[in-house]
Amino acid sequence: MAETTYDTYARGRRSFDLGDPIGAARLLAPLAEESPDNRTVLELLGRAYFHSAQLSRAEETFRRIIELDPCDAWAHIALARSLERQNRGAEAAPYRRMHAVMSGGSLD
Repeated sequence: MAETTYDTYARGRRSFDLGDPIGAARLLAPLAEESPDNRTVLELLGRAYFHSAQLSRAEETFRRIIELDPCDAWAHIALARSLERQNRGAEAAPYRRMHAVMSGGSLD
């Protein structure tokens, strides 16, 4: 029996939760390619990239989430943090401010 999308996602989630973000990203990246509008997969994939210091991939993934839903405050702060970890603070600032506006004033 072939593994379903949910089964693969669940394995990726377990890998991430067990401290293996690289393994999680390997499982989730093909799912994101198959379903580029699946925000649940994209969010976990972005987190896996971020936690494994694949920051340019995290940035790309968080930008995709924002493209799909410009009102996703979490994606704005995740993108800001990805940019900041790449020493691109000036570029991160608008996303941090957008998150603050959306979340009621918190810059973090």
